[in-house]
Amino acid sequence: MKKIRVLAAKPGLDGHDRGIKVICCALRDAGMEVIYTGLRQTPEQIVQAAIQEDVDVIGMSVLSGAHDYLFPRVMELLKEAGATDIIVIGGGIIPEEDIKSLKDVGIQAVFGPGTPTTDIVQFIQQTVSA
Repeated sequence: MKKIRVLAAKPGLDGHDRGIKVICCALRDAGMEVIYTGLRQTPEQIVQAAIQEDVDVIGMSVLSGAHDYLFPRVMELLKEAGATDIIVIGGGIIPEEDIKSLKDVGIQAVFGPGTPTTDIVQFIQQTVSA
């Protein structure tokens, strides 16, 4: 069985990456292949890397409040590139009232602070195999 490939990204100017590094370790420990792009990635860089790496999932973390621009922009670029088969999930500090609009543009799930890593692993495994 092929390993699930996940691109983990920190879009925008947010410099806090402890949380996404914990998630990367949990996904790796669950048998996934994880590519972490590092801090301060543009939506264009994220989509380009996702396509080049042939990933199944993009996981983005934003704590700066710019999720309402960055997440939809990534979805727009994926659509333009014909890569709508890539599952996109988000996390970080995202107000409850913003989650519906993010899901409306195609973000499949949003995980907030304190979400058990097992929930994220399980979501990815179930969604990719569906």
